[in-house]
Amino acid sequence: MVMEIDCKGMYYKKLNKMIRDAIDKNETEFILHNINGQRYIGNGINEKIKITINGVPGNDLAMFMNGPSLIVNANGQDGLANTMNAGEIIVYGSAGDVLGYGMRGGKLLIRDNVGYRTGIHMKEYKKQVPVIIAGGVAGDFCGEYMAGGVLVLLGLDKDEDTPIAGDYLGTGMHGGVIYIRGEVEEHTLGKEVSVLELNDKDIKLLKKHLGEYCKHFGLDLEEVMSKPFIKLLPVSSRPYGNLYAY
Repeated sequence: MVMEIDCKGMYYKKLNKMIRDAIDKNETEFILHNINGQRYIGNGINEKIKITINGVPGNDLAMFMNGPSLIVNANGQDGLANTMNAGEIIVYGSAGDVLGYGMRGGKLLIRDNVGYRTGIHMKEYKKQVPVIIAGGVAGDFCGEYMAGGVLVLLGLDKDEDTPIAGDYLGTGMHGGVIYIRGEVEEHTLGKEVSVLELNDKDIKLLKKHLGEYCKHFGLDLEEVMSKPFIKLLPVSSRPYGNLYAY
C-alpha cells in the first residue's frame, strides 16, 4: 500500500517524523505531494523503502541514507546525498551545490545540470563504490578532493560554447575516476589530475551505469555512448604529502 502525504505548508520536522513513524509500522512506499523546500527527507533511513517527491525538496536530501530509493520529480537543492551510504536518488531536473559530499555508496542520477563542488570528498571501500551521473554540465570544483567513486558528466543538450565543467575540475583529487563526454580545456583542470583515453574496462563500466541512467530518463544508450569520452585520474594518491611534517 502506498502512503500519500500532502506536504503543502508542512514543517519539515513534522513531515520527517510522519515518514519515520510510518516506517515503524511497516510502510514501504510514500508519495509526497506539494513539497516546497522541506529539508532532510530520507535522512538516516536504513530500510529499503521508496519515496516519490513531487516538488522541490530542501537541502541535505538523503543525508546518511542507507538503502531507500528516492525519486524527485523536479529539481533538487544543495547537499543531496551528503555522506550517503547506500540507495539511489533519481532527480528529473537539475540540482544545486555540494552534491555527494563524502558520499560512500549508492547512486545519484540527475537528468540535467549540477552546481559547484559536485562529488567533493567522495570515497569508496572495496566493493562499495558511489556513483554520480549528471546529464548536463557542472560548476567549478567538480570532483574536488575525490578519494574514490565514479563521477560522470554527459553534457547533454548543452550549447557548443558552454563548457561541460567549470574551473578547477578534479582539484585535490586522489582517488576514483571522472568520465567526461566530450573534451575539457587543460587550463580548467586541477593540477592533480591527468586526462586519459578509455580502455575496454572503462567502456564496460560506463555501459553498465549509463544503461540504468538511460532507462530512468528515457534516453538511448547507443546515442549517449556515440560521442567520445575521456577520463580523469589522479596523478597521486597523496597530492599534498609534501605539506606535512611527517
